Amino acid sequence: MDNLSYLDIIVIAVYLIGIVIYGISKSKRSSSEDYFLGGRTMTWPIVGIALFSANISSSTLVGLASDAYQTNVNVYNYEWFAVVVLIFFSIFFLPFYLKSRVYTMPEFLERRYDSRSRYYFSFITVIGNILVDTAAGLYVGKIVLTLLFPQLDSTLILIILAVAAAAYTIPGGLNSVIQTEVIQAVLLIIGSCLLTYFAFDQLGGGWSAMMDNLNEMLANGEVDFGNKAEEGKFIPQNSEEVFSLVRPNNDEFMPWWGLLTGVPLLGFYFWANNQFMVQRVLGAKNLNHGRWGALFAGLLKLPVIFIMVVPGVLALLLYNNLDISGLNYGLTNGEICNNLNDCPNLTYPVLLFELLPTGILGLVVAGLMAAMMSSVSATFNSASTLVTMDFVRQLKPGLSSKQLVKIGQLTTAILVLLAILWVPQIEKVSDSLWTYLQLVIAYTSPPAVSTFILGLFWKRANGTGSISSLLLGFSLAVFMILSQWFGWFPAINDLHFLAKASLLFAICIVVHMVVSLLTKPSPEEKIREYTYKKEMFASETEELKAMPWYKNYRILAMILLVLTIIIVTAFW
Repeated sequence: MDNLSYLDIIVIAVYLIGIVIYGISKSKRSSSEDYFLGGRTMTWPIVGIALFSANISSSTLVGLASDAYQTNVNVYNYEWFAVVVLIFFSIFFLPFYLKSRVYTMPEFLERRYDSRSRYYFSFITVIGNILVDTAAGLYVGKIVLTLLFPQLDSTLILIILAVAAAAYTIPGGLNSVIQTEVIQAVLLIIGSCLLTYFAFDQLGGGWSAMMDNLNEMLANGEVDFGNKAEEGKFIPQNSEEVFSLVRPNNDEFMPWWGLLTGVPLLGFYFWANNQFMVQRVLGAKNLNHGRWGALFAGLLKLPVIFIMVVPGVLALLLYNNLDISGLNYGLTNGEICNNLNDCPNLTYPVLLFELLPTGILGLVVAGLMAAMMSSVSATFNSASTLVTMDFVRQLKPGLSSKQLVKIGQLTTAILVLLAILWVPQIEKVSDSLWTYLQLVIAYTSPPAVSTFILGLFWKRANGTGSISSLLLGFSLAVFMILSQWFGWFPAINDLHFLAKASLLFAICIVVHMVVSLLTKPSPEEKIREYTYKKEMFASETEELKAMPWYKNYRILAMILLVLTIIIVTAFW
């Protein structure tokens, strides 16, 4: 791969400096509500774009291309199912979140249950922010900048990336984070469209030409599927199977039953319970803007298959046998990457450097850096909000808003250091970034999802049942991880990670229900204020009658669902 031109370097430098200055200029920190929730003044386009930008981070972007290269469009199932989850979230959960005016998801659990659930979930979420979101974003930045500037030490690269993201997050809070995310999302989409265009242009310019080339390569055995055949895993035989979202039972990435069980579970946690994402909706100016913003984010997820997933599949055609040993990017065991099958996480960087012309390369690399900074700054702000509002404010209730803001800033700086220290461990866990992200969420999300769902829809759920299921779920997750590392129980280790997530969820539901029935019910005010009732739906129906159709979120949700069905059917 060629080195960056001076023009590319100038484009990247100007962007990174500009976005930091812009983020600081949007600082909003006169009170804790301003700093942590942007003053609750966000309109629906800002909420939607911020949700999309925080989700399609650098780690997701690189992860999508990597797993599309390895597993084809199957990875898009996570993207379109987000639409279904966001619709469910908008109808049932969001009204309770905004009405309660909470700062964090753990705080909502305290409103519904008690402080035990709040402290547990807050602690787990902070750890997840560091181990998953922040570290993964820095890891991607490290990969790309190591390729761009191989003479730089990787530790120095991590420090530069973390400091750049923290430069406007620490002084500016959520408003600075969200305002920069809007710009970054636009740049990210433009960059992804350009990359897709040049990839198709390289293959002859059209979809049919690409499909013909793919069929020819598969028929001639030119695509390297590693040891999948020996392991009895699913291998696509033609282009239709490559572009099919539904896979047989022996697919290693996402068998058909995983699409029905594990994917909804992981999606629900990410979009409806995760502070990292929900915090953007908590900053909405009212319920309607929150709902419209969530649906807008769902709409933005639909084209992802064409501009972010398909390029990874096209890498099979273009660079399946490309010699990348000259990149000097070593594997964790000391070997060198000879091709993308050795280092699938390099799929996206290879596409960038091989396809894009001078100037445009700098713009798209700036977009990738933008995505990295977006996700990292978002998790910094999310985690500092959790630490400040769920722990410090509870221990020191007399602190002023300005003092809380200062503590949030200090917390962010500490989290920067912790994330940098964890990044080198990611490659030791999994050779695929996307797999790493999904594995961590699969082990941590089931207890939380069961607690939120039962709390909203079952009046008898109580605090003792909640904390019992949360602690048991955590213990089982740790046991499964240790069993995987040390090879203790092959029967458990051989289970697909989506099966493990579904099993954990079922166990947590049962434990929560049994313990709740054996102990005292929750106080009446918790049940009255924080559980869903049929009367709410009827009352809302009357309110929506006075609205024009384009403001009625139910109609908008139905339109979005129809669009989703059309795309999914096309790739079924």
